[in-house]
Amino acid sequence: MTTGVRRRMGVEERRQQLIGVALELFSRRSPDEVSIDEIASAAGISRPLVYHYFPGKLSLYEAALKRASDDLAARFAEPHEGPLGARLLRVMSRFFDFVDEHGPGFSALMRGGPAVGSSTTNALIDSVRQAAYDQILAHLGVTDAPARLELVVRSWISLAESTALIWLDGRRVPRTELQKQLVHDFAALLAVSAAYDEELGVLLRRILADEPADGPFNDLVGRLLVLAS
Repeated sequence: MTTGVRRRMGVEERRQQLIGVALELFSRRSPDEVSIDEIASAAGISRPLVYHYFPGKLSLYEAALKRASDDLAARFAEPHEGPLGARLLRVMSRFFDFVDEHGPGFSALMRGGPAVGSSTTNALIDSVRQAAYDQILAHLGVTDAPARLELVVRSWISLAESTALIWLDGRRVPRTELQKQLVHDFAALLAVSAAYDEELGVLLRRILADEPADGPFNDLVGRLLVLAS
């Protein structure tokens, strides 16, 4: 018969463990409802030892947020192959996977949690939005976005955030419908701006030319034609 021996963790390994534990707790409850004592207990260490690795709850929250923000930003990465509508649909599916997995933490981050006002927190949120923006431009094949296109893309990213927050309050609309609706929203925003800008009109026509008949963009056109008839 053998007895288990607890392995002593190195400094960085312990820090990463605490970040993972904090993220798990933040995924179930708002960060301001989670105490250092709970984090210590879940990690199997004492409260003073948590403070040995992180000077306070805010620093641990920011470290957990950094890992979460890297994860969220990565979900906008998508191979530049195939129709744009299908690519955006896969991106939205991964985005809502994250929202679903980290609901309370995502909500606290966007609406106001213990680190609101922190320059580090704000910078991390902005980095996710910028990563999403850069990814969308890359999918569009644009390196230097004209003013109207920048408005479209940044407005759509904000719309995705607010839609996810509203969805978390009761989840009254099926998630798969919202994912497709957000892809439709992107096409609609681009179409409205294209009506005022010939350069965007050329971009939109190029996108639609590559869309299959059963793709989400053509699905939107069909739905609008039904409404107009």
